[in-house]
Amino acid sequence: MVYFVGAGPGATDLITVRGQELLKRADVIIYAGSLVNKEHLALAKEDCRIYNSASMTLEEVIDVMKDAEQQEKMTVRLHTGDPSIYGAIREQMDLLNDAGVSYEVVPGVSSFCGAAAALKAEYTLPDVSQTVIITRMAGRTPVPEKEEMSLLASHQATMAIFLSTGLLDSLKERLLAGGYQEDTPAAIVYKATWPEEKVFYGTVGTLPRLAEENKITKTALILVGEFLGDDYARSKLYDPSFTHEFREASE
Repeated sequence: MVYFVGAGPGATDLITVRGQELLKRADVIIYAGSLVNKEHLALAKEDCRIYNSASMTLEEVIDVMKDAEQQEKMTVRLHTGDPSIYGAIREQMDLLNDAGVSYEVVPGVSSFCGAAAALKAEYTLPDVSQTVIITRMAGRTPVPEKEEMSLLASHQATMAIFLSTGLLDSLKERLLAGGYQEDTPAAIVYKATWPEEKVFYGTVGTLPRLAEENKITKTALILVGEFLGDDYARSKLYDPSFTHEFREASE
């Protein structure tokens, strides 16, 4: 069996209990070495075979999995955050399907959740934003034309922008073209939940300078939207004048 496991955003105690137990049992671990906290590997058995996928191709990763399966060994494919977000797991699962290898996916805490915790912020504030757009800038890897940054920005929703720290000048231009204002609140969260976590507050207009002044070039999330402001409405769920299934209005 192959298990795709989300390691969480960085802090070792933010991996799920299920993921932690699977790491302890694994005969083979293939981890995303450029992103996953290597302290997770301390859970591995002494005789566990460990591979860093940063230097491997897709085919090499699958060959390791198939070899382990032939030996009736259990493999953990350890991805950063949650495997379903920029985890490139679909292509792995398709090849495992072709090879007749069984697998399961174990979810993890995504870094955009870790970033919200670092900001002590709520992405979905009443009367501000009820939608979170998770996206990235087009770089060496393109994005679909219908998901061009200015088109997404036109919704004026909360945005969590991955893999774009080195493209902040272009990102700023596309956000402004989409309708955000220069003074729209924004933040950069570097290595959310890691010991070296850093949080920088600014605006859409100051994003490039904010990163340059603080020497942030990678491994950071960009958060944009009025959820970082101070104005919002109270939740109806806890409003004393609002009746719902579990409580009658008291005012």
